[in-house]
Amino acid sequence: MYDPDIHHRRSARWHKHDYASAGAYYVTICVEGFQSLFGNVSAGVMNLNEAGRMVDSHWRAITARFPTMQLDDWIVMPNHFHGIVHIAGTPFASAPKGAGRRPAPTLGDVIGSFKSLTTDGYIIGVRQLGWRGFERRVWERNYYEHVIRNDDELDKIRQYIRHNPLMWTCDRYNPESAVLVINDTGELMPWEQG
Repeated sequence: MYDPDIHHRRSARWHKHDYASAGAYYVTICVEGFQSLFGNVSAGVMNLNEAGRMVDSHWRAITARFPTMQLDDWIVMPNHFHGIVHIAGTPFASAPKGAGRRPAPTLGDVIGSFKSLTTDGYIIGVRQLGWRGFERRVWERNYYEHVIRNDDELDKIRQYIRHNPLMWTCDRYNPESAVLVINDTGELMPWEQG
């Protein structure tokens, strides 16, 4: 039974923002327990294993599943994922008003679908291909998101994503590193690491 005092999770979402509105969003999704399930980094290069390629292919397929989404830079890392997604528009399904009209998908809809499909794919890989098992779930329950406010910020985040494998030895998601960067508002800002 749901008890809000016990089961309440504090949302990291910007409560005044409409996550179906057009704009650019930076997303980080972490593997639960930071297990390295998707490959390894060697000499600053991310080497995807079969599971990592499966995650990458599901991200690439987002635009077919959600036509209002446009993909920007992304990277699958050993135990997390960084990506930028643009919501291009918010059209409603063409149907008479009130009957069968669905609101445009939100960022949460897209990430929820991505996490669900990749979890299903990973479970199949564990059962049929001998991929490394996981404890309770593949991904952490929540994800980190940031509304990108201008071109300068977009460029900094793109650079962070592109250089993420080069920074793996000091990446806060690397189980062998203890780096954590927090800005003056208390938000995690990973692209400000260096």
